[in-house]
Amino acid sequence: MSQWFDQVTAWLGANPEWLGLAIFLIACIECLAIAGIVVPGVALLFAVGVMAGSGALELWETLLLAYTGGLLGDMISYGLGRRFHQNIRNLPLLRDHPEWISGAENYFQRYGVASLLVGRYIGPLRPMLPMVAGMLDMPFPRFVAVSMLAAAGWAVAYLVPGWATGAALRLPLPEGFWGEAGVVIVAVVAMLGLIVHSTLHEKRLANPLAAGLCLAALGTLLIGWPHLQALDQGLMALVQEQRHASLDRLMVLVTRLGDFTTQLLAGALLGGLLLLLRQWRPACFAIGTLVATALSNTGLKQFFARARPEVLTEPLTTFSFPSGHSSAAFAFFLVLGILAGRGQPGRLRLTWLLLACLPALVIALSRVYLGVHWPTDILAGALLAGGIAAAGLALMQRAAPLTAMAPRIWLLVLPACLALLGGASVWALPEALARYSY
Repeated sequence: MSQWFDQVTAWLGANPEWLGLAIFLIACIECLAIAGIVVPGVALLFAVGVMAGSGALELWETLLLAYTGGLLGDMISYGLGRRFHQNIRNLPLLRDHPEWISGAENYFQRYGVASLLVGRYIGPLRPMLPMVAGMLDMPFPRFVAVSMLAAAGWAVAYLVPGWATGAALRLPLPEGFWGEAGVVIVAVVAMLGLIVHSTLHEKRLANPLAAGLCLAALGTLLIGWPHLQALDQGLMALVQEQRHASLDRLMVLVTRLGDFTTQLLAGALLGGLLLLLRQWRPACFAIGTLVATALSNTGLKQFFARARPEVLTEPLTTFSFPSGHSSAAFAFFLVLGILAGRGQPGRLRLTWLLLACLPALVIALSRVYLGVHWPTDILAGALLAGGIAAAGLALMQRAAPLTAMAPRIWLLVLPACLALLGGASVWALPEALARYSY
């Protein structure tokens, strides 16, 4: 398999004109029933992402190709399940490995629509769940709607790291960039690895450990950010190279989701609904996390008084470190992810957290794209929110664990919060467009 992998990547390196088609096909195969389990699609996607970022394709082209390829794989898998139903178990590979389909079937029957969102990030389940959805006669319009949403987050999570790596290798970056980047990457990966390990093994101190690691990493960053100038400047140059007038409007719309007023309204709505529905402990956790994050971020920002990047024609007057947009967005979505994972095994809790971090990460990165925050600003904001959320969860669960909220509660809380975020973002778009011009 490794020899075949090397041959494919070597051929694509010699024939970059086929790279776009390769990304589309690899994404399709990675999401295709049975084939997605056999083919090392994740490694291939990272490799072709690096090639695309080296100058062959722009980021939006790379993501669009992966997105449409993944959707096609989902549609084919769904069609196979809908066409053959239970007879699909008689296919050669599935007959030899019945656990592939039985595991996906049990997961789908247990979590329904949510399984298609969460299972997208669980390797063995990703290619099998669409086929199971068809096999169990999930309505096609509902499947398409969920699949379109899931494929968008999946394309970003699986292609952006490779593309960014390729772009970084191509650009003339400041001296010391790679050394600083290596230190930050190793520290973040080690921290996340310890958190994942403790969660998967259901360690009693998993939440205090996560809180301690996030806050320790934040403390290190607060002390060491003056020594990461090459990293900040290099990443800023990488992101600013991707600026296009067509993307500015979208990024301003995204960044509005993290504005103070928007987050204040969303947090108040979330806390108010939980209190109204008599979800006392979830409400205390949500309100406490959001308020503590906001107050801590404000205090740190005033203490460090770090200047913003000189990208905007009229720079904002407030300080940039840590990023308030980043901390607010991560706090809000982490609260939702933590509450959604209550009562579920470690793997599913981690997957809900991953899903929750994706919109927060997009909001945080929009600040770097618009040139109003340094990359270490948004990293500090994410660590602050993560540390406070984990600490708040540990405190809430000292006497008894937080129990899962009923689906009827989520059907009220989640659409209301998302509608408010979207409405508030669109409402102030004209003013924001003028504010973030450059």
